[in-house]
Amino acid sequence: MPASHATGHEPAAISFENVGIRFGRGEWVLDALNLTIRDGEFFVLVGSSGCGKSTVLKLVAGIEHPTVGQVCTHGVSVSRPGPDRAVVFQSVDEPLMDWLTVKGNINFALKLAGVSRDRRPGIIKEQLERVGLRAAAAKFPDQLSGGMKQRVQIARVLAVDPAMLLMDEPFAALDAQSRRFLQQELVRLWTEQRRTVMYITHDVREAVLLGQRVAVMSAPPSSQIKDIFEIDLPYPRDEFQSEFVDYCRVVERSISEEVQRQWSRDAG
Repeated sequence: MPASHATGHEPAAISFENVGIRFGRGEWVLDALNLTIRDGEFFVLVGSSGCGKSTVLKLVAGIEHPTVGQVCTHGVSVSRPGPDRAVVFQSVDEPLMDWLTVKGNINFALKLAGVSRDRRPGIIKEQLERVGLRAAAAKFPDQLSGGMKQRVQIARVLAVDPAMLLMDEPFAALDAQSRRFLQQELVRLWTEQRRTVMYITHDVREAVLLGQRVAVMSAPPSSQIKDIFEIDLPYPRDEFQSEFVDYCRVVERSISEEVQRQWSRDAG
């Protein structure tokens, strides 16, 4: 169960080179962060509260910009958001336009992406079937459950065919049943299409369930990548398998060490 920063010679979808970021004159949120994510990889980022996980994702999305260092996607420096990087948010309400139907939300995303009008109906139908929402195409967001709203988000971003998915705790607000279903669907979609996925979660079991590699961030401030664990288990994964539990334990131990370090520093 090795913990390593090495990634071999695979092409890099995402790379961080000595990245640091701070806001105003405050403490450094990230400092000297180096990371490479392989093309087509399912990469999960975990860590204690406030360690900068969401900031890492926003840097890749082009929503935030490093104070020092460089963030690249496929070798190109990130300077702004782009259609190659689609973000799925934790909130199930804010990202959707409540005045548009499910079909309308997806159609609007396709329009913004420059997809021709004649191609949109086929793409919308395909994506609604993919996430099991064909029967809900004419419904508005306030008629949907939380899990259904999240599936609309996923259908909407997949419709524009991004090179990578950036997912910031997308299932955290959902009930256990919806969360489990969408985890399974996400693995299925990733297995079929092999898009690069960068996924943030607080849930260690979710991290091991989904990720090919799971990275643990060090405690704030000046957070870095502390450990990266290769999860050598086939998909779909069995949460009751002893090897699965072992991976959860070693990831949890790494996070706990950082939480204890943070508490000790705060207490001092």
